[in-house]
Amino acid sequence: MSRLMDPPPKFLPPEWRLANQIHYGNAEAERSRSERLTAESKRLIEESGMAAKRMQQDANKRLEQRIHDIKFWRTELDQKLEEIVQEIAVLISYKSRVERALESCAEPLRVALQCMTERQRRVSIDLVHDDVERELMKEREVIEGVTSLLNRTLEQTNEQIRLNRSAKYYLEKDLRDKFQAEQIDGFCSILTNTSPNIDNVTSQTSLAVPGATVTPEEWETFSNINILKAEREKNNSLSLRALVDSLLEQTAADMRRQHNAMGTALRLQVQETKTAKGQLEDHLVKVLSEVASQECNLEALRVAIEDKAGPLKVAQTRLSARSQRPSIELCHDPVQVRLLSEVQELTAHIKRLREAQAQSEMELLALTRSQLILEEEIQVKSHSLYIDEVICTQLRQPISIHSF
Repeated sequence: MSRLMDPPPKFLPPEWRLANQIHYGNAEAERSRSERLTAESKRLIEESGMAAKRMQQDANKRLEQRIHDIKFWRTELDQKLEEIVQEIAVLISYKSRVERALESCAEPLRVALQCMTERQRRVSIDLVHDDVERELMKEREVIEGVTSLLNRTLEQTNEQIRLNRSAKYYLEKDLRDKFQAEQIDGFCSILTNTSPNIDNVTSQTSLAVPGATVTPEEWETFSNINILKAEREKNNSLSLRALVDSLLEQTAADMRRQHNAMGTALRLQVQETKTAKGQLEDHLVKVLSEVASQECNLEALRVAIEDKAGPLKVAQTRLSARSQRPSIELCHDPVQVRLLSEVQELTAHIKRLREAQAQSEMELLALTRSQLILEEEIQVKSHSLYIDEVICTQLRQPISIHSF
């Protein structure tokens, strides 16, 4: 119990000094470390501040450059969009021209077909495959060919308008995207360290990387492809417009030329038919005159035959009476010779007169048939003239071939 109450053992002076030296060393080491940490921290603060400022300045420059690039491409896209919009409007007007030209083909084709139908009503020998019919068939072929060509051109124009609108759609979409991107980058470019807008943005959001990112080269290539596509479609549209101009002019010229050729053939045919009708009428007048002359001739022959009947009967009666002479008086004297000769000659004359009468009757029948044929042909020509000069000519008068 006495050992427990003893005071603690005392350190020796060397131990005391050693302990003090240890405390001094530890304090000096801690102070040195603290000074180094303070210096390092100061250097790190300055370095991070400079780095943050430098990076923010670099980011601002890159944002400015990016906004400049976006504005450049927006300008290019705007210019190309304006060109393609204008080209679409012009091409639509060309489409209207083609449609009007196509509509204008309907009436000439209807008239040509109706003229062909009307001319089928010609009769007899006038139902001929003449120049008018050939020109009508050619006119129908020309109009149908023009119609087919214009239909194909209209389809090409509609397709080109669709392609132009497709190029316009992609240009507008690209412009909308770039406008939105410029708004976002413009917002980013005005942000400062003291901006209130940055309080609600977390660090994780700023580090997030979209899954569908593209490289700057791909970004430029995308817009360039849209511009090139629009330029290509615009050039195709220009070529198509030049083709439409040439086509409309050529088709109108072809139809106008054939229309004029058909009109010329119709006029010549009408003139030729009138000439033929006039000649038939002249011949009819001559035939009628000859019929009257032949009827007079036939009457004269009948009278001549009747006139010869009396002298023949007298001669025959004389011969019969003289045949009753008695005996030697039945002499073949000059009177007998004359009477025999008279009977023979009168009989011969009457025979020739009857033959002439028969021939005259046959000729009269032939003249009558010729008269009927001529009158029928004149009616045929009159009918043909009515079809060509009245119906077909009046049908074709309103037709006018225009260039659209």
